[in-house]
Amino acid sequence: MDLNVENGGAIKNERLGWGKSLPVPSIQEIVRNDFQSVPERYIHQNRDKPLNPDSLSASLEIPAIDFSVLAKGDEDEIKKLDLACKEWGFFQIINHGVREEVLHKMKATVAAFFELPLEEKKKYAKGANEIQGYGQNFVVSEQQKLDWSDMIYLITLPPENRNYKFWPLTLPGFKETVEEYSKEVQKVAEEIYANFSILMGMDRVGLKRLQGKLKQGIRMNYYPVCSRPDLVLGISPHSDGTSFTLLLQDDEVTGLQIKHKDAWIPVKPIPNSLVVNVGDATEIQSNGMYKSIEHRAITNEKKQRISIAAFMFPDDEQEIGPLESMIDDNHRPRMYRNIKYLDYMREKFARRMEGKAHTDFVKLETKVKP
Repeated sequence: MDLNVENGGAIKNERLGWGKSLPVPSIQEIVRNDFQSVPERYIHQNRDKPLNPDSLSASLEIPAIDFSVLAKGDEDEIKKLDLACKEWGFFQIINHGVREEVLHKMKATVAAFFELPLEEKKKYAKGANEIQGYGQNFVVSEQQKLDWSDMIYLITLPPENRNYKFWPLTLPGFKETVEEYSKEVQKVAEEIYANFSILMGMDRVGLKRLQGKLKQGIRMNYYPVCSRPDLVLGISPHSDGTSFTLLLQDDEVTGLQIKHKDAWIPVKPIPNSLVVNVGDATEIQSNGMYKSIEHRAITNEKKQRISIAAFMFPDDEQEIGPLESMIDDNHRPRMYRNIKYLDYMREKFARRMEGKAHTDFVKLETKVKP
């Protein structure tokens, strides 16, 4: 059986968007056929060793924000958000208003997609110049090390940007469930945008005005079990090119790790919470005040894992750069150049996932004064 995920029926001369990625084998099928083996291309020789469970770093936890309190404008909760974005770049939100039924249905629907036969999933494989669809992104060479995961990525908002050829519409309830989840997490995102705006010295709709027509994409990840989780990575270290990301984790399996003070910290799931991380666009607009942090996913040998990342990002034609309210010539001079968001994402998708390299190329050679 051909395990490669590619779409032979891709539309010719399709307009190049953010970029493209080479087809790769389905790791889910590789594991299904041979659980014990770890193909050489998936072995990451230089990956950092897992944390010692007894270490101080392993006991650290990212901040938790009570979203229902934040949405009422509570000053203490806003300060907690400010500190979380400055010091961690990650936080979990509880009481966010998305019903448990919606969260559980979304997880079940994603699980049902990945349980489809490979030949059925391949009907939704990414085209030659597409980032949407089933497969992998950020694969730019045949020699590149691969991640121990499969994914399907869909642009979900605005509705006119959806490309339904990548949606498994024959899977009962898939379209309705994804649409409902997309709508609900967008409500959460609107409140986060509003609070980020206030923290950056604007009114509640300031960031929305600067971002143009807001967009949303959802990446659904499947991490199979692995006989040697110490050799592989579910997703390589990277930061997100978004304004911010809302992640729905598996409630039972810890897989996400973030880089905090040079140590990899596991993000322990809080049932029915959402994990939020600052994206590159917000780091740039905040002039480095808020951090877009490296993160990665690890695997295990006992239980497969699913995660669902909802990405919030500006309109392609919008220019992103440090806001005037975040620049102080004496203490925080401009640290990034302005760049059109489309150009930024094309640069990002032209590279493999490699830590913070995607923001480094827009940094200026300015040093922050003490």
